[in-house]
Amino acid sequence: MANYEQERLHQSRLGARANMAVDEGLRSYMLRVYNYMAGALALTGLVAYFAYTAAVQETAGGPVLTSLGETLYASPLKWVVMLAPLAFVMVLSFGIQRLSLSATQLLFWAFAGVMGLSLSSIFLVFTGESITTTFFVTAAAFGSLSLYGYTTKRDLTGMGSFLFMGLIGIIIAMVVNIFLASSALQFAISVLGVLIFAGLTAYDTQRIKGMYYEGDSVAAAGKKAVMGALSLYLDFINMFMFLLQFMGSQRS
Repeated sequence: MANYEQERLHQSRLGARANMAVDEGLRSYMLRVYNYMAGALALTGLVAYFAYTAAVQETAGGPVLTSLGETLYASPLKWVVMLAPLAFVMVLSFGIQRLSLSATQLLFWAFAGVMGLSLSSIFLVFTGESITTTFFVTAAAFGSLSLYGYTTKRDLTGMGSFLFMGLIGIIIAMVVNIFLASSALQFAISVLGVLIFAGLTAYDTQRIKGMYYEGDSVAAAGKKAVMGALSLYLDFINMFMFLLQFMGSQRS
C-alpha cells in the first residue's frame, strides 16, 4: 500500500514537471511571436515615416511631392507598392512548407518594410498627431483583446468562421464603395472593420497558442512563430487603418 502511494506521488510529480515544461515552452513561443510582431510594426513605422519625409517636402503652401514622391504616389508604380504586401503574404502563406526558416524570416521582414512604403501615403491624408493617437488606441485595444484570447477558456473557433464571413462582406462592400463613394457606407465599413479585426485578434491569439507543440523541431517552431506574428500583425494594421478612418484628423 505504501509503495502504491509512493508511486502515485511520483507520477504526480512527473506530471507537474511536464506541465511546467510545456508552460515554459508555450510562454517562450508566444513571446517569440509577439517579438516578431512588434519588430515588424517598428520596421513598418520607420519605413513609412522616412519614406514620407523623403517623398514629400513640407512648404508654407502645403506638402509638395519630390521626385521620389511622384514615383511612389503619382505614377503607375504606386499600384505595385500598394499590391506588393499582398504578394508577400501569399508567398508566405502558400509556400511556408517549402521555405526554410531563414527564407521565411527574410520574407517576413521584407514584407514589413514594403508595407511601410505602402502605408507612407497616410501622412499625406491625416495629421501626424491623429496618426500617433490612433496608433496608441489601437495598441491598447489590441493588447487587451490578445490577452483575452490567450487566457480565455472559451473556444473561439466558431467565432472565427463568422468573422471570416464578415471579412469577405467588408471586402465586397469596399469594392462597391469605390464606385458609390458613399461617406455613410464608408463609415459603416470602418466601424464593422474595427469590430471584425477586434474579434480576429482574440481568435488568432487563441489559434496561435493552440499551434504550439513541444515536440516541434527548431525550424518548425520558428516558422510557426513567424506565421503567428504575421496574423497578429495584419490584425493590428487593419484595426489601425479602420480606426484611422473615423478617428484621424485630415490635413486641411
